[in-house]
Amino acid sequence: MSLPPQLVELAQLARARGARATPARLQVLSALRDASRALSHHDIEAALSAQPLDRVTLYRVLDWAVAAGLVLRTTDENRIYRYSLGARHEAHAAHAHFNCDDCGRVFCLDDVAPAPAMPAGFLAKRVDVAVHGRCAACGGCATHDEPLP
Repeated sequence: MSLPPQLVELAQLARARGARATPARLQVLSALRDASRALSHHDIEAALSAQPLDRVTLYRVLDWAVAAGLVLRTTDENRIYRYSLGARHEAHAAHAHFNCDDCGRVFCLDDVAPAPAMPAGFLAKRVDVAVHGRCAACGGCATHDEPLP
């Protein structure tokens, strides 16, 4: 069975990570690719309403995509996980993110400080840096809110 052109690249991404390009994985990756902002589990369910997945399958696909480095999982101010396809669909390297509190979009930031030095005997596995605020499209500079120094 040949895939529609819009799914070919996503199937190649899954296969490049040694995984099968299952219909469920392609549906979820496609929904995230087409989204204008990071989506919650509920948002993804709604986006897939024409061909719904059961919740367990959706959670498993999201866990796989995060572990494979294809999808970024962030936590919003309400402690809800939000998912977005990695920048340029590449594995997400260590860097910071800007989370717009108005529209929910997540932006990759390349210029960040290095990870903090760890005390003797500690081993850091990852560092998550998230900057929260208002993006330019939502009027980040057009308010009287006080920016960080």
